[in-house]
Amino acid sequence: MSTKDNKPALALPSSRLSRFTKLGSLATRVAGNMLADGVSEFARGNRPKFKDLLLTPGNVTRVADQLAQMRGAAMKVGQLLSMDAGDLLPPELSTLLVKLRSDAHAMPEKELVKLLTQQWGVDWRKRFIQFPLKPIAAASIGQVHKVIDDDLNLLAIKIQYPGIKQSIDSDVDNVATLINMTGLLPKKLNLTPLLIEAKKQLHDEANYVLEGQRLAQYAQIVANDDAFLMPRLAPALSSDVVLAMTYIEGKPIEDLQTAPQVLKDKVITDLMRLLFKELFEFNLVQTDPNFANYLFNHDEQKIVLLDFGATREFSAGFAQAYRRLMQAAIAKDKPTIQQATIEIGLMGSHVPDHIKQIITDIAYIACEPLYAQQPYDFANSGLSARLQKQGMQIGLDKDYIHTPPADAIFLHRKLGGLFLLAIKLKAKVDMAALFKPYQ
Repeated sequence: MSTKDNKPALALPSSRLSRFTKLGSLATRVAGNMLADGVSEFARGNRPKFKDLLLTPGNVTRVADQLAQMRGAAMKVGQLLSMDAGDLLPPELSTLLVKLRSDAHAMPEKELVKLLTQQWGVDWRKRFIQFPLKPIAAASIGQVHKVIDDDLNLLAIKIQYPGIKQSIDSDVDNVATLINMTGLLPKKLNLTPLLIEAKKQLHDEANYVLEGQRLAQYAQIVANDDAFLMPRLAPALSSDVVLAMTYIEGKPIEDLQTAPQVLKDKVITDLMRLLFKELFEFNLVQTDPNFANYLFNHDEQKIVLLDFGATREFSAGFAQAYRRLMQAAIAKDKPTIQQATIEIGLMGSHVPDHIKQIITDIAYIACEPLYAQQPYDFANSGLSARLQKQGMQIGLDKDYIHTPPADAIFLHRKLGGLFLLAIKLKAKVDMAALFKPYQ
């Protein structure tokens, strides 16, 4: 969650009609631009493709800006699809959706004051020594303020935009309709399970009571781990639309790119170790891959963990299936890898043999950090390119149109985010040693 000074505060359209109207007017403007561009191209003697007219820089910007103004699920579903279905969607559509991983507009101060008065009463300002009305961060569901309460505690107050909960289901459906209108999705690709899961995930993320519980639950995981710092819930100020917690200082984790190699290696080692602990010991994983969920506190030399709205419980059986897959990859046991991928739901048991072989090979390659003979050099491994090449082979095969189960998609989001962070920091990590306790 982040914000920029050049993003003006904008009121949030809250009714279903107003939100649908905004999407409808957006579609009309895009269609008008396509028609004008198409006429111009034909006048030049060209025969433009539909996708080339649709995904011009101007249209992409209009769609992204409109959804960012609407915030809520309208913005979040684009983020989820761009991250969760990135390998399934055409690059043209991914280009549009990825623009939604940016800052949202903050709510106007008048609207903010009204909301806080409803939550805390007319004298709410007396509870704080300092409460800047300008947020330090604004995202799809809420914005964050750094404040000082009357006991001199430094707090982070996350405030949910009005009407977000009520707009989730209709927003997801409306944005899905907009995406389908592009005609860029493979005809046999069934996004329905993803959209259902997007709604569920968004309702969870908009439930600040649940997030407060997750924060407390997650604190148990790192209670005795000296590598991490976590905020503490401030229940007296929290509700279903306000989440108050202690504020912890820290710099963006990406800033460690210039840090000593030993520190970069330690940070990624600690995060990978934490992931194994989340998955195999607690079956509770914070699945949001956004780098902004991690800070680094230089005074204490610790990683700050933030934002638990996307924390997800996994069944013990699901976690054990991944454990078996990883163990089989280390043992180079491809039949067991194949069985594990079927058990997880990455492919069906009745797909053609050549598809089974490709999926098995992808799973084996993805586990390469676990069976490397030395600390794994993420930045120079070329693993991402090799997996992408294999994934394209699957994408071009008409015998394989498959949407993985939601649990696998969310876990892969987290894995992918950590992998990208490891590449960015050029970390070298002994992944085999980290996994050894679970073999």
